Amino acid sequence: MARHQQERRVGDHLVDRGLVGKATLDAAQRVAAESGARIGDVLIAIGALDSVQLTRALADLWGLPYASPTRSADAPDVPGLDVGDLLAEGWLPLERRGDGVPVVAVTDEPTPDLRARIAAALGEEPFLVLADRGELQQAVLERYGTDLRDRASLGLWGRSPDQSARTVLVPWQRVALVVALVLVVLAAVADLRLVVVTLSVLVGFAFLVGTGFKFWASLRGARMEHVTRTDPARLAALPDHELPRYTVLVPVYKEANIVANLIGNLGALDYPAHLLEVLILVEEDDTETRAAAEAAHPPAHFRFITVPAGAPQTKPKACNVGLEFATGEYLVIFDAEDKPEPDQLKKAVLAFRDAGEDLVCVQAALNYFNAEENALTRMFTLEYSFWFDYMLPGLEYNRLAIPLGGTSNHFRVSGLRRLGGWDPYNVTEDADLGIRASAEGMRVGVIDSTTYEEANTSYPNFVRQRSRWIKGYMQTTLVHLRHPFRLVRVAGLRQTLSFLFLVGGTPATFLAVPLLYAVFLASLLLEPEQLSFLFPGWVLWLSLFNLGVGSALMIYVSMMGAFKRRRYGLVLWGIANPAYWLLHSVAAYKALWQLVTKPHYWEKTAHGLTGLAAAPHPVPAGRG
Repeated sequence: MARHQQERRVGDHLVDRGLVGKATLDAAQRVAAESGARIGDVLIAIGALDSVQLTRALADLWGLPYASPTRSADAPDVPGLDVGDLLAEGWLPLERRGDGVPVVAVTDEPTPDLRARIAAALGEEPFLVLADRGELQQAVLERYGTDLRDRASLGLWGRSPDQSARTVLVPWQRVALVVALVLVVLAAVADLRLVVVTLSVLVGFAFLVGTGFKFWASLRGARMEHVTRTDPARLAALPDHELPRYTVLVPVYKEANIVANLIGNLGALDYPAHLLEVLILVEEDDTETRAAAEAAHPPAHFRFITVPAGAPQTKPKACNVGLEFATGEYLVIFDAEDKPEPDQLKKAVLAFRDAGEDLVCVQAALNYFNAEENALTRMFTLEYSFWFDYMLPGLEYNRLAIPLGGTSNHFRVSGLRRLGGWDPYNVTEDADLGIRASAEGMRVGVIDSTTYEEANTSYPNFVRQRSRWIKGYMQTTLVHLRHPFRLVRVAGLRQTLSFLFLVGGTPATFLAVPLLYAVFLASLLLEPEQLSFLFPGWVLWLSLFNLGVGSALMIYVSMMGAFKRRRYGLVLWGIANPAYWLLHSVAAYKALWQLVTKPHYWEKTAHGLTGLAAAPHPVPAGRG
């Protein structure tokens, strides 16, 4: 039977049962015809009926019993069933009838091919019943929660241990670290001055290279409009029938105070609800957030997925669980405090269609709605503005690896699954995934859309957040340098150097800052002859040169960020960048300590601390 005839048959049956009116059906059928969506999905999206009502009606139409899948002591014990296949194909063994025949729930009209696959998996012919997709997925989660937890936690490590941060240092790295420390100690005993000179030169060099690379990339992003501006007319003309199904993953934890705002922000996305699924990923022990989210009465295309308890309790593990349930062709991550521009998903669709299959992800810019709340939010805004508006576009223009931000990453789902999803043991799973994609020959790009977030207003909260980010950059550097020659061979020398300068150079820079500041202060407070016993004159001047030039470069790019966002009142705040970096240094040394003591600990950032509400239409970046 042709698809349009099947859809008409379903619609007529719903009218005959009195579930929808003729006028409502006609309007829904027009939307379904234009978008290629199923009539039932459209009716649910507009609130004409709920999914259980639809499933009961379809069961009657197709001559199948309706069932609500729940845990059953009589559920067939079928070894070897793959939970991923159950979710992808939409079926689940429920129980055995009195005659021993297995009862299997399906979520769609069973085809002969599906019947054959189920029979092959069970080793016997099943008796089929129809179940609501959401209820069946919940039943799979309850029955196979341990399997889902293990797949989410250990999937990447099991497939490719060398790509996982579950182990901090591989054996050769441990040996190299011990040997290096022993050599430094022996050298210091033999000639302390030589060691101090050598370390001073290396620290200064690391600082200058790290800042210089960011400056170079930012200039490349500023000289030309590397973020392709989406033609507004083309965006407006994009018809619904050309839009794919899109999954939004929202990992939340202890966000009861802001989750209602999140539902409102994501509800404003300009995307057909019948082509959109929003999966709110809630940790098993976080009953407060779930209750607050349910109290906000989210639309029908919002669903809750419980993340099974177990180590590590991290955002990437939650995202891996969500990926198992995702049905979209594309997928995006948003955080609890995010307010994306409404047309962001459509811009991502156009970016993917304009590119080849090697483009696995596009990153939207991040910025802040409370930019001028206090000194910290001003500095945070300058930093994000240069990072997302200049540096990342510069990296894309030069086809260099892009470390993703923690939110507003839009993925081609097929490519994301080929990469193995996120590393749950890496606390900057986003940056790691961007580098891993590049190392696998895939590409990451950027789009001209912004997601507005809440800038940190609290200094202790900032240090907690930034120490996790820096620790994750350290993890990512160690992981991808486990096989340095293979990395160069696969990714190329340019990509490898870019990765080292940016991902490795960022924590190195922050660790170097207090050492260089100490040299600077010593040069002011002490006479040259008092320093000469440790520092020859040329070393002192070289250190001061590196500090001065590196700081000037970063002050300049910080000021640049204010112009593109038209936040001219922030320009002079760029001068405070050296003080802002001291906060990063505190976070960096905390990160280094945690890398040794608690490498996989996810330090929670508190949200909802701002006294400001998100602006309905924040000032966009100037794009030309």
